[in-house]
Amino acid sequence: MIGAIIGDIAGSRFEWRNCKSKHFQLLTPECRVTDDSVMTLAVADALLKSDGDRESLSRHAVESMQAFGRRWARGCYGGRFSRWLMSEHPQPYGSFGNGSGMRVSPCAWAAASLEDALDMADRVTRVTHDHPEGLRGAEAVTAVIWYAGKGESSGAIRKIVEESWYRLDFTLDEIRDDYGFDVSCQGSVPQAIEAFLEAESVEDAVRNAVSLGGDSDTIAAMAGSMAEARFGVPADLRAQALSYLDAPLVDVLERFERRFPVSFPAAPSV
Repeated sequence: MIGAIIGDIAGSRFEWRNCKSKHFQLLTPECRVTDDSVMTLAVADALLKSDGDRESLSRHAVESMQAFGRRWARGCYGGRFSRWLMSEHPQPYGSFGNGSGMRVSPCAWAAASLEDALDMADRVTRVTHDHPEGLRGAEAVTAVIWYAGKGESSGAIRKIVEESWYRLDFTLDEIRDDYGFDVSCQGSVPQAIEAFLEAESVEDAVRNAVSLGGDSDTIAAMAGSMAEARFGVPADLRAQALSYLDAPLVDVLERFERRFPVSFPAAPSV
């Protein structure tokens, strides 16, 4: 989950001023926490509150997302999601935006199995993003994190993604020059997965994602969330990222990590 937060913060200053290069200072005073981090932590909070009760997870997801969204990252949310945040009776609105993929990483860490991870991802996603493409994006990100955390190779993960979710028939170098702003799952989740698959560390995955341009913070958040499961996060990079978060958000992250401690596999073959 901290991988998603690092990607969000690093990409935040490039969302409207794209950088088509991997050569940039990763975290600067211009960077900030956006909706990607806040909603990821809201999902983590919902998982903690539901405490294994899958039937209550969707309700807790709505409650946590509304509470967190009304307090943090104001001005970062899209129009329909902003209205959902303020609604007294929030309903899903058929979204296939990449907001579903950027916030779902805690589900992979909290799950006992892939099936459990995908079930939780579905429950926290369809409260807003009930379009099939919105659900597909959340599932794909969750599955990649799960398989990466189990030590699957890049080749195996690529095959799994192509068989079940998206074609990955491109490299970052092939699409970088022409890739533009796209907030749909189908137009950004495959690119985030490729940014992870071509990476050698969490930082490298984030740099890969930012170098594409487009919706930089969200693509980097998704790529970072996947890369964390394979590479882990260096302590100094983690500390830098946490310095951008308010104390209550850090508390959610730390409580989640205590409840669902992570262990990283041996480095997989390519």
